[in-house]
Amino acid sequence: MDIRIRKSENADIPLIYRMILEFAIFQQTPEKVKVTIDQMHQDADIFRCLVAENENGDLVGYACFYYAYYSWTGKVLYLDDLYVKEEYRGRGLGQSFFDALIKEAKSGSCKKMRWQVSRWNEKAIQFYKHIGATIDDVEMNCDLTFK
Repeated sequence: MDIRIRKSENADIPLIYRMILEFAIFQQTPEKVKVTIDQMHQDADIFRCLVAENENGDLVGYACFYYAYYSWTGKVLYLDDLYVKEEYRGRGLGQSFFDALIKEAKSGSCKKMRWQVSRWNEKAIQFYKHIGATIDDVEMNCDLTFK
């Protein structure tokens, strides 16, 4: 299997969007996807994404991230989503994505990476523990949505 992790390009956005919808279905929350392809293009100046591309040039996964600044830590890379198509899971793509994200974070002088994991996603939790992540079950997410 020859998979390459690379930075996304504008031409990838429709395919990334399709995978975002797949991921939302996997998470059992497809109704929460509010972003559109047009919006993703409009936000190109802040949209950061890595994609996994197979030997045929098909996208088989993505990792969207952004930079944030935490008052207690400093600059961090925040991983918003990491998704690998089902037929490509278990082949080391998660590790490949994390290797690329860690390289990105370090080259950007980040102090750490941060992300969320659903409590029910045991496979992901075990993977994150395996790579040395600390999983905090104290803090809760807060959303304030604007129309």
